[in-house]
Amino acid sequence: MSDVRTPAQIEADIVRRREQLAVTLDEIGIRVHPQTIIGDAKAKVASTVDQTVGRAFVAVNRVVSDVKARFTHEDGAPRLERVVPVAVAAVAVVGLLVASSRKHRG
Repeated sequence: MSDVRTPAQIEADIVRRREQLAVTLDEIGIRVHPQTIIGDAKAKVASTVDQTVGRAFVAVNRVVSDVKARFTHEDGAPRLERVVPVAVAAVAVVGLLVASSRKHRG
């Protein structure tokens, strides 16, 4: 078998390669276009934000569940031995803040 090609075959190969090169150059042009780069960057940031928000939601949900479990019985009834001291402490802190702000105004 010889590797001899006719001028028509060589010309057809050149045309095919030009078309492939044109497609490749168009793809490169699209990839390096500023709008494409900006769009890709925005998509990456949005994905990162979505993942971060998702992780934060899971973490907050876990904390809320833990706190709820500490202040309620399994049947959902409040654990008064834990709720009352926290409520008293919260009222005391609010009272101190109010008294402090009145002291600084007057």
